[in-house]
Amino acid sequence: MIGMYGVANLLQSMAAAKTTAHHTLDPALLVRLARHRTYLVGLLCQMLGFILAFLARRDLPLFLVQASMAAGLGVTAILGVLVLKWRLPPAEISLLVLLCLGIAALVISAQPHPSRDIGVTGEIALVVTLGLVAVLGLLAAKLHGAPGSVALGALAGMSFGAAAVASRPLANAHSVDAFITDPLLYILIAHSLVAQLLLGLAMQRGSTTAAVAAMDAACAIPPAIIGLMFLGDKVRPGLGWLAAVGFVATLASVIGMTFFAEPQHHHAIGRHRRPDQFVGTRRAPE
Repeated sequence: MIGMYGVANLLQSMAAAKTTAHHTLDPALLVRLARHRTYLVGLLCQMLGFILAFLARRDLPLFLVQASMAAGLGVTAILGVLVLKWRLPPAEISLLVLLCLGIAALVISAQPHPSRDIGVTGEIALVVTLGLVAVLGLLAAKLHGAPGSVALGALAGMSFGAAAVASRPLANAHSVDAFITDPLLYILIAHSLVAQLLLGLAMQRGSTTAAVAAMDAACAIPPAIIGLMFLGDKVRPGLGWLAAVGFVATLASVIGMTFFAEPQHHHAIGRHRRPDQFVGTRRAPE
C-alpha cells in the first residue's frame, strides 16, 4: 500500500503539472488528466493502494492504516530524488526519518480487531461531510500557490479520511450482496471521487510535497479518533504510550513537511533540464 501510494503521488503530480491549470472545482480536470498516460498509470497504482488499504482496514485500526498511508510521501520524495533529480533540504530528510520511526511505533502498538457497525447516524454524518467538503472546495479552488496546495490537499484528505471511515465497517461485509447493497459503498465512492478531484487541483498549485503532506495530515486525525471512539479500534495492552508517540511523530513529520516543502521545480534550477520534466512547473495550456 505504501509503495503504491508513493508511486501514484509522483506520477499524478507529473501529469497535473502538464495540464491546464484550473481555478474552480471543475470535474473536467479529471478528464484532462486522464489524457495523460502518466496520470492513468498513477491512478492504477492508487487504485491498487486503495484496495490494499481497504483489505488492511478489515482488521487493522484506522490510526495505523491512515498514518501508514503518510509513508507514501516518503516514497514519493525518494523517487523524486532518483528519477526527477529533486533536491530535498536536510529538514525534509530528517522529517522522513521521523515519519518512518512513527510508522514503526504504530505497527508495534496496533491490535487487530474487526470493526463495529457505523449505523445510520454515521452514514448521515458522512454524507453531510461530503457536502461540506464540496462547498469548501469551491472556495479553496480560487487560492493560488502554496496556500492553494495546502488548503485543497487538506480538503482532499478530509474526503479520503471519510472514505476510510466508511470502508472500515464495509470491509467486514459477509457476502457480495451485502457489500453491493451497503450505502457505505456509494458514500465511499462519492468521497473518493471528490477527493481525487481536489488532489488534482492541489497538485497544480505548486508543491507536490505540501499538497500530499496536508492531505495525509487531514486524512489521519479524524479517522483515528472516530475509529477509537466508535469503530472498536484497539491498542495492544500497555502500549498506549507507544501508539500515541508514533501517531504524534508521524503527524508531526507530515505537518512539518508542509512548512519546509517548496515547489519541486525550484529544486531543479541549475540542472539544465527541460522545465516540463519537473513537478510543479507549468507548460503552456493545452
